[in-house]
Amino acid sequence: QVQLVESGGGLVQAGGSLRLSCAVSGRTFSSYAMGWFRQAPGKEREFAAAIGRGAGNTYYADSVKGRFTISRDNAKHTVYLQMNMLKPEDTAVYYCAVARTPRLRVGVSSEEYNYWGQGTQVTVSS
Repeated sequence: QVQLVESGGGLVQAGGSLRLSCAVSGRTFSSYAMGWFRQAPGKEREFAAAIGRGAGNTYYADSVKGRFTISRDNAKHTVYLQMNMLKPEDTAVYYCAVARTPRLRVGVSSEEYNYWGQGTQVTVSS
């Protein structure tokens, strides 16, 4: 059974930083692209960042580009999201997800992922 466990969320002031982690078990982690999505209150879930099987293949939503960095440690079966220069509009529940197929290089649609974590709350105060 595939399990994803996120951690690292919390309350931070605008301009601050947080690092989210997502530990994956039950799947050959290194064979699959990973993604981070987020959902703010009253809004639909949206793509934030994705990383391919190789750490050099990354993609970001325009809203986070230049501030967030996605990375992975295949030995630890963990994907990270380093979030810098946080803004109040970054407030959301953040979810990590595993790609549906090992053929996916990077995916921006939630439909391309079929296993999700429980989410971790990130709150940015102004």
